[in-house]
Amino acid sequence: MNRKILKLMLGGLFMLALGLGAAWAVEPDEQLDDPVLEERARDISRQLRCVVCQNQSIDESTAPLARDLRLIIRERLVAGDSNKKVVTFVVDRYGDFVLLRPPFQGDTYVLWFGPFIIFLIGGGLIFYYFRKVLKAVPDQDPSSPAKKGKRGS
Repeated sequence: MNRKILKLMLGGLFMLALGLGAAWAVEPDEQLDDPVLEERARDISRQLRCVVCQNQSIDESTAPLARDLRLIIRERLVAGDSNKKVVTFVVDRYGDFVLLRPPFQGDTYVLWFGPFIIFLIGGGLIFYYFRKVLKAVPDQDPSSPAKKGKRGS
């Protein structure tokens, strides 16, 4: 078999496995019998960050804490809470960080502006470093007087 085709097939299988991993995060024993409540639970789960993984929603995460949060969400929905009450319940315990889209308010400015500030500081440090390095490099111009004097000797 051609190596290129084999690489494409393996890459496709890998991508398929990644996609199915997220689909299998919500286990069958977690799912509610009522499809409307289950869809609400999945919608809420997609809005909340897994505090263990930090780059996944709890709907996608297989971490034990994410499973516990998914179960709590379903319990609250079965008890009759609205979506907003359930989200508020989780945010009260874990803070605004648990929201994948935190609100734009005073105590979340770090979440909103932190990456840009870090990028600017990093860019400034890189600029400063290269400016310092370029000043330390001697002039390499072949027409400079110091070079002409050395050639004539």
